[in-house]
Amino acid sequence: MKQKDETMRDILLTNARMITDTRGIDELSIRFIAKKSGVAVGTVYNYFSNKEELLLALTEKYWKEILLEMESVIILDSFYKQLKEMYDFLKKSMEHSGRILMQSLKNTHIDGKRQMESMEQSLEKIIRQQLEQDKKIRLDIWNISFTKEQYAHFIMMNFIAHLRTKAPDISFFIEIVKRTLY
Repeated sequence: MKQKDETMRDILLTNARMITDTRGIDELSIRFIAKKSGVAVGTVYNYFSNKEELLLALTEKYWKEILLEMESVIILDSFYKQLKEMYDFLKKSMEHSGRILMQSLKNTHIDGKRQMESMEQSLEKIIRQQLEQDKKIRLDIWNISFTKEQYAHFIMMNFIAHLRTKAPDISFFIEIVKRTLY
């Protein structure tokens, strides 16, 4: 069996993203991706066994890119200010592609849940890193029953809830963080 070409996989995912962005998930098909990529339908099936697997790969790639980009745009020094930056960035990113891709995972059941959990773990890791870097946070708040890890998880869960509900403002949440940490 021939080894899969990562460049071709990226081309297929790029074209799938273009289709979902311009025409929507319902228009995405293996045949359309093949046509758009200038390859045979069988070539697409060499990389993805079905549309759901393709959507999982597309969502994973999208979120890796978004989270990497998010880390590079966080410039403020206070953790609570960074949270606002992060939320605004993710909210904007999810306005189109992100929300569509996340909704498409509902049909993939177990694999979709794993993909969501992986994205949440990556976000939680970033939150934990940002939390560690803020030297103005009181050190006396952390103990066995109130750890940085638990707090980062709490923040991540609230982020996800706010993003899912398309909350226009997270000022109250940010105020809770400020009063808790400083």
